[in-house]
Amino acid sequence: METRVALLGQGYVATTLAVGLERIKAGAIKAYGVPFGFPEDFIRAPKIKDIRIVHSVDVDVSKIGKTLYEVGKMYFPDLEIPETLKEVRVSKGIHLQSTRGLPIKAEGLDEEMSLRDAVERLVSEWEKAKVDVIVNVITTEKAPGIRSWEKLEEAIKRNGEWEDGRLPASYAYYYAAMLYAETVKPVAFVNAIPVTLAKDDAAVAAAAQRNSLVLGDDGASGATPLTSDLLEHLAERNRYVRGVVQFNIGGNLDFLALLDPERNKAKETTKSSIVKDILGYDAPHFIKPTGYLEPLGDKKFVSMHIEYISFNGAVDELIVNARINDSPALAGLLVDAIRTAKIALEHGEKGTVYEINAFFMKNPGPSTGKSISRIVAYQLLIDWLLRHEALEKIPRYSVHTFIEDLARLRKVA
Repeated sequence: METRVALLGQGYVATTLAVGLERIKAGAIKAYGVPFGFPEDFIRAPKIKDIRIVHSVDVDVSKIGKTLYEVGKMYFPDLEIPETLKEVRVSKGIHLQSTRGLPIKAEGLDEEMSLRDAVERLVSEWEKAKVDVIVNVITTEKAPGIRSWEKLEEAIKRNGEWEDGRLPASYAYYYAAMLYAETVKPVAFVNAIPVTLAKDDAAVAAAAQRNSLVLGDDGASGATPLTSDLLEHLAERNRYVRGVVQFNIGGNLDFLALLDPERNKAKETTKSSIVKDILGYDAPHFIKPTGYLEPLGDKKFVSMHIEYISFNGAVDELIVNARINDSPALAGLLVDAIRTAKIALEHGEKGTVYEINAFFMKNPGPSTGKSISRIVAYQLLIDWLLRHEALEKIPRYSVHTFIEDLARLRKVA
């Protein structure tokens, strides 16, 4: 089941995904960090080897026109980059001032033609590449939702003039994806940044009408999933949380972008949604990216403090400090986000799929979707995969395996 992927934004995450994926396929590394990838590939189809990146866009002039092999060398100069990445060249994407304030010389299709023509150029390129899944990993944007498909269409016609100011680039890309679904074939759009799409009713309806999918929002790869699992642990034991502090400081371009208050607010919204959703009450909390320090590079610093009341009024605390490689954490998850998106398409699912979103995303769609711990979400996703007959066998760390083992033990007893 070949799965053909287009990348939006050929930054650190997308390049880590492309390089790591090809290294796994070549047998150079194990599939660590891919949820269903190791010690064996549990998903029946598509296999990791079936994923093929066939298209890429960016607005950074230092990348436009280069092959993914050359971009890989830019990010990983000391690594042996797979030769297969020479097959894909980075095309010019849609800018719409999405990199404002960043030290990037940017050019977009929308600066040399109408936005409508830029959209149609993308659709034509995706058609030639026979794209199945589109992954959005452009620079963090703030956008509260499309809300009205008609107004989005109007904004495209008016070269990006939108009721809230300038149309976010993500929404222009999403419009292009839906035009592709309408004129070529159904597609899955995986939204791994905080812009609201899978959580937006109009965006989900547009995908459903075209037998397509939008998955998101905002990939959950680092401190937020850990915080959610710790809160689940406390909630299950009826310990009352008095406060939560979690912050990240990083040195990559995404953290630099988050110095912009609007971008930071978008990230804070998706990260903070876990508290009330998991605990059932809105404990005082401070959860957001808080700074940029270039020497940290992609390996961000994470600190967390949770204070809670236990039995007989005892007050306890959890304190966690960590260094986490930011881009590989998300890139590994995206491998299986892509595979589950393809499975959903093959089984005729449309709109969005909560079971996929709940595991992979910080702010899972649809609009009624709640954030849950990744421990619980993992079991939901396994149930979904079993219903779609998509697993070779059940992973050993699944509750289903535990139930099977318990039944065997009872027979022995």
